[in-house]
Formats: sequence, structure tokens, C-alpha cells
Amino acid sequence: MSDSIRVTKNVGWVEVTLNRPDRLNSFNDEMHAALRLAMQAAADDSAVRAVLLTGEGRGFCAGQDLDGRDPRKMDGPPDLGYTLTTLYNPLIRLIRGMEKPVICAVNGVAAGAGANLAFACDIVLASEEATFIQSFANVGLIPDAGGSWSLTHLLGPARAKAWAMTAEPLPAAKAESWGLIWKALPANLLMAEARAMAEKFSAAATFGLAQTKQAIHAAGGNTFDEQLDLEAELQRQCGHSPDYTEGVTAFLEKRKPNFTGQPE
Repeated sequence: MSDSIRVTKNVGWVEVTLNRPDRLNSFNDEMHAALRLAMQAAADDSAVRAVLLTGEGRGFCAGQDLDGRDPRKMDGPPDLGYTLTTLYNPLIRLIRGMEKPVICAVNGVAAGAGANLAFACDIVLASEEATFIQSFANVGLIPDAGGSWSLTHLLGPARAKAWAMTAEPLPAAKAESWGLIWKALPANLLMAEARAMAEKFSAAATFGLAQTKQAIHAAGGNTFDEQLDLEAELQRQCGHSPDYTEGVTAFLEKRKPNFTGQPE
């Protein structure tokens, strides 16, 4: 695998680190391919029950490396739609559709597509020293990598438009207060808490967590009646899972459950 991504395997979970610190972990085509490969491997491995995504150095991800999209070095304007449909969008869909929790530990600046990559994850923890920036307006672009969707759903249209259009840096503490992320933590505690969370999830009832993720993702587009029907179907599947049997049995026997995360 490319050196632009580092994968650390643990019992039941995997840590994936963006590793271009000299470029604030900004995306080039090589890192795109390596990250997609690492995340797909985690999705396909039944022994991996949680994923932690973070960045090396002082930044999480500065978005697209613009050296590779410099109009001065091209015969004509770049096809950024092609970049999205072939690189960013499949990655974002993979993360959101992964049937296991994906935690993001934002260790520093998260700008442009780097911020929206974080928002695609299920739980976002950030260093209090981190900032989030929708930097697209500074180069005449729109929020992408799911950004226009995430901002609207997480913040509402008023804040989404203002933040996207002003490109103002948003400190982690404000991102927490706005509901963009789960927690802002002291920098020296970030990775310990993120890893403890991944380890906890790796022993949890992860089939049920995957169905919880699916239900919450669907809620934004469903009517109330449609969501009730979806809950009934997903709960039926959970009730048939070994984790439900084990969880109830362990509760009644007053012992710690031994979940497998398997659907049946």
C-alpha cells in the first residue's frame, strides 16, 4: 500500500491514518486510491468491527492538493465533476454505507473536502486546537464530497449558507456547540479517547449499531410512517441476531455479554 496511508490493525478494529503531513494530508490521486483501498478492506473484513480515521502531523486533511488541479499547468479547465464522481463520491458513499461504526479523530485543520470527509463519518471527535473550514468559496467552488448535504442537514440552511459563503474558520468548540461534531477534546486526550471508543465498539453489538446507522441515515428522507415501517423491519432483523439473544441472556444472568456482531 502507498505510504500516503498508514493502516494499524488492532483486535477487532483498524486505525487508518492520512499520511502526507508535509501537505497537511491533502488529497492527491495516490492518496485517494490508497484510502479507498484501506476503507474497502475494512468494510469487507468481518473481523474488523470498527474503523478509526485520523491524520498524521498538525493537520487532519486540507482537502484537495491544488497542485494537481492547477489550471496554469493544463491545456484547459479541469473536469472537477469527474474528480468527484470517480474519487470523492465513491469514498464518501463507502464510509456512510459501511456496516460498522466509523470514528473520525480530527487532530488539526480540516478544510474543504477534508472537513466533509470527517462529516461523512459516524462520530467525529476533534482536538480543541482543530479548525474546520469550508474553503471552497475562496477558489470559486461549491462545498463537495457531500458537504452541501452534510452542512444543510447538520446545521440548517441559514448556517450552512453563511458558513459556506464566508469560508470562515470554525473552531472545534463551536463545531461541537453547533452539532457538527460529537466532542471537542484537549489535544493530548484526543487519540486516547478515539482509540478507546473504537475498542469499545469492536466488542459491542455491532450488527445493531449498523442498523442504527442505517435508520438514522434514512430518517432525513423518510416520512414518519415510512420511518416507523423501517424501524419495524430493522428491529425484526436485530431480534433475529445472535447479539440480541446474547445481550438479553447476559442481562438476565448479570454478566458481561460476549457479542459477535454477526447478523445470524
